Amino acid sequence: MRTFTVVFLLCFSVAFSQDYRWQQRADYFMDVRLDVKTHKVSGTQKLTYTNNSPDTLRKVYYHLYYNAFQPGSMMDVRSRNIADPDGRVTDRISKLKDDEIGYQHIENLKQDGKDISYKVIGTILEVDLAKPLLPKTKTTFDMKFTSQVPVQIRRSGRNNREGIAYSMTQWYPKLAEYDYQGWHAYQYVAREFHGVWGDFDVKITIDPAFVIGGTGKLQNPDKVGHGYEKPGTKVTRPAGELTWHFVAKNVIDFAWAADPDYTHSIVQVPEGPEVHFFFQKNEKTADNWKKLEDYVVKHFQFMNRTFGKYPYEVYSVIQGGDGGMEYPMCTLVLGEGNFNGLAGTTVHEICHSWYQAVLASNESLYPWMDEGFTTFATDESLAMITNTGAENPHSSTYAGYFSLVRSGLQEPISQHSDHYTTNRAYGTAAYNMGSMLLNHVKYIVGSENFYKGMRNYYNAWKFRHPEPNDFIRVMEKTSGMQLRWFMSYWVNTTKRIDYGVKSIFEREKNTFITLERIAELPMPVELLVTYRDGSKELHYIPLNETIGSKPIDDKSVKRVDLEAWPWVNPTYTLAIGKPSAEIASIELDPSMRMADIDRKNNKVDFTKDLKAYTNPTR
Repeated sequence: MRTFTVVFLLCFSVAFSQDYRWQQRADYFMDVRLDVKTHKVSGTQKLTYTNNSPDTLRKVYYHLYYNAFQPGSMMDVRSRNIADPDGRVTDRISKLKDDEIGYQHIENLKQDGKDISYKVIGTILEVDLAKPLLPKTKTTFDMKFTSQVPVQIRRSGRNNREGIAYSMTQWYPKLAEYDYQGWHAYQYVAREFHGVWGDFDVKITIDPAFVIGGTGKLQNPDKVGHGYEKPGTKVTRPAGELTWHFVAKNVIDFAWAADPDYTHSIVQVPEGPEVHFFFQKNEKTADNWKKLEDYVVKHFQFMNRTFGKYPYEVYSVIQGGDGGMEYPMCTLVLGEGNFNGLAGTTVHEICHSWYQAVLASNESLYPWMDEGFTTFATDESLAMITNTGAENPHSSTYAGYFSLVRSGLQEPISQHSDHYTTNRAYGTAAYNMGSMLLNHVKYIVGSENFYKGMRNYYNAWKFRHPEPNDFIRVMEKTSGMQLRWFMSYWVNTTKRIDYGVKSIFEREKNTFITLERIAELPMPVELLVTYRDGSKELHYIPLNETIGSKPIDDKSVKRVDLEAWPWVNPTYTLAIGKPSAEIASIELDPSMRMADIDRKNNKVDFTKDLKAYTNPTR
């Protein structure tokens, strides 16, 4: 009996480990019509769902995002009660009239031809299956639905402040993700999304005056025209309404926008995608959107060689009218305003194609793995494109973090994105601290290991929904260093970094410097010694937790490698083999990549400050 139990458990363990990172599959065929007079969508959806999990499913869940745009919804209540509401939302949802709200109504739903029961719970549709879905099998859902496109409040909607007719995002009943953690059927309260990989075959019928841009590749350009057709090709556009046919392979979502006044232009990225631009051409936009084309080309080239190759054939940059928001193969951005704002937003949203669209970590649980990594890549790409700020492209990110620390509002970044106490804490955690996590890893393992690791991470985990441990393990394998300690501190706690010079004394023509760790988060330390003859030495002190040292980044400065600093020791004393009279200054963290919350004690000028550090009372 004991032998049987051991064998059974071993077989179960092997089977579970093989199935551990399975991916569900949801393939959509949708045929919809948008009535531009009533702002209503009606259509059909055929969804083939493949259960690649080891579990038998008796329910499935859909997202009905438009239901959030109704008075009394969770999004409405949250926005009216949070201390610092999003200025674009505030109490606007509570004031929507019946013909302005959003909704998604399910008219009919069948599983493999049989009617099934369901109920709507806010922005979630809970479906009881007519027949359980066994592991490694598939089923087909046929749905008829109608929707009303809400007045644009946040991301999705109609008639926004820049006059764009329709931003069609979160516009269809979307199957929720199911993975080893279970269902991710979150109510739509404010922020992030998560999706199932699948192919989308979408037909959209609309007034022929409207131009559409969005996810996927257009299948009938010669019938549609509007700049999609090949030069010299005759467009045979039918009378009456026009049907656009898009196909997108292996994506987690499908978004589009439509407006009768869009200008449509196309540029080709060398060894990259065909990029489409859709915007209302006027005195506010014409010059900026033309200039934007060059930025976008350079950005795709930078991302392809630095972080991994964009896998799709096309991408669309669309004037949408509500900040910027990313979707697979496209983004919707504000079209007016100054060029720096347009370029910065567009570059940021395109970066999401790597971290939201291709890697597709669960943004709701780990928003920093998308927003933070995207922010990091954005800063580096813009520094390259503009040839400015290359020495410290992430300085503004650090400044935002330091400001939050001073405010007392900081929260751990290991929580669901909707559950932060303030929007400020969420924004800094997701964008700033996520980006800073990468910059700290770069500091710890060295630039060469870091960028190699980022490409390894992308190539190993694309189309697989990676989680925090997946990222850090790739970095450990690439660098040969142990890094979990840092991620644990940075992600799961609000502990901070603060190092300082504690004391200095001289003995037998050697200068001894004692450093101290003041705050709770331990780090490897760099101390730059500048001598009075102008020469410099970088004294590198590894942290014992890394079980290793990083390669030399800057070979123009001599590096002195010292013994590791055990994290339990509050101080560390090192010897400089020269008298203090020959030293001009010392500086902790000269590259300023550590998020040291108090840098006032990081630098000592030996011509002015030495006496203060040799005082025995220190």
